[in-house]
Amino acid sequence: MASIGDFDPLNASIPATKVEITVSFCVLYTQGMGNKEWREYGRTEVIDNTLNPDFVRKFMLDYFFEERQNLRFDLFILFCVGSPPISQDFLGQACCTLGEVVGSVGSRLEKPLGGIQGKKCGTIIVKAEELNNCRESVMMQFCGNKLDKKDFFGKSDPFLVFYRSNEDGTFTICHKTEVVKNTLNPVWQAFKIPVRALCNGNPAQPTSLHYMSPYQLNAYAMALKAVGEIIQDYDSDKMFPALGFGAKLPPDGRVSHEFALNGNPQNPYCTGIDGVMEAYYQSLKSVQLYGPTNFSPVINHVARYAASVKDGSQYFVLLIITDGVISDMAQTKESIVNAASLPMSIIIVGVGPAEFDAMVELDGDEVRISSRGRFAERDIVQFVPFRDYIDRTGNHILSMARLAKDVLAEIPDQFLSYMRTRGIKPSPAPPPYSPPSQPIQTQI
Repeated sequence: MASIGDFDPLNASIPATKVEITVSFCVLYTQGMGNKEWREYGRTEVIDNTLNPDFVRKFMLDYFFEERQNLRFDLFILFCVGSPPISQDFLGQACCTLGEVVGSVGSRLEKPLGGIQGKKCGTIIVKAEELNNCRESVMMQFCGNKLDKKDFFGKSDPFLVFYRSNEDGTFTICHKTEVVKNTLNPVWQAFKIPVRALCNGNPAQPTSLHYMSPYQLNAYAMALKAVGEIIQDYDSDKMFPALGFGAKLPPDGRVSHEFALNGNPQNPYCTGIDGVMEAYYQSLKSVQLYGPTNFSPVINHVARYAASVKDGSQYFVLLIITDGVISDMAQTKESIVNAASLPMSIIIVGVGPAEFDAMVELDGDEVRISSRGRFAERDIVQFVPFRDYIDRTGNHILSMARLAKDVLAEIPDQFLSYMRTRGIKPSPAPPPYSPPSQPIQTQI
């Protein structure tokens, strides 16, 4: 097999010969809920002459945690000898669920291809990423100058391939330009590409929930300030560990779901809620927001502290502010079930316009949360959507006050339920103050 470059048999002085071109493509099928019929959802572009195709075209699907969404990937190869005829051959297929892909490490699933008896068909790698609400696009155009000559009979046929980095350090192709024939100084056509295809949004955009407006607090900051300013009154030293999750950290771009907002993993404590706010703002300038969204690491982080103090002298409250998307639902449920036996409560405030079905499930008000057949010992999670507390008149102070009132409403009962089930009673009150009978002399 050979690929055609710039060779033009009409203008050459040697006889034209027919060459074979192979192109491969993938077809995605989804299965209906009722009749289980496989229906074609879409197909990738075709890629020439390679046994390791890396497809640009992405498939956007709605992900429902509570449903089993079956997927099937069929791969084909086309053989082109001249211009027609064309023959098609089946390379193999793989089946999985969308939940398998999302729940895999780094949301990257690798499966062997089957479908051909007695033959190893290779493997397919499927990656998934949650798309945010960013609707911005960028227009780009590139050109080249004095490129290297690669073709024997002509100059070069250059094109550009753009890759974006993934959580696991690999790269995914996100755009490929057209081929510009026979030139060392190409000018590619301008193209428009969604921002989320390049970096899945950025805090500098006004559409981001983390956008730092010079005029008002964003939803994350308002929720943090509203709850924090009340809960801090019950903390003696006013030192709060503040953690972030779902971001790439400098300098190597490592993805973390449990990093110190102040940049000091050895001492993540911030002085007061104002210190937490400042650490949050500074972290937005240094980290790159990145999926997936895992809750379990920060829950386990607090649970480790709570597990070391079970005598009733301390009680821990974890505040999680989230856009509602969660990538490790099963692990989070198990972490909550484990934490239910510890002196801690979890407050979840949902910001943004997303549906919060998963958060409602974690709340456990209607159905006690369970994991692998084991139910939580007690209800320790309180969830509220921030949008329900936004004042229509723009009075953010009133919004924050209403949010704090409702979000903290269950904490006293959760605190008492832990103490009562452990038989822990309040410490004896100190003796009443009685003034000394004789004046006390002091030396200054």
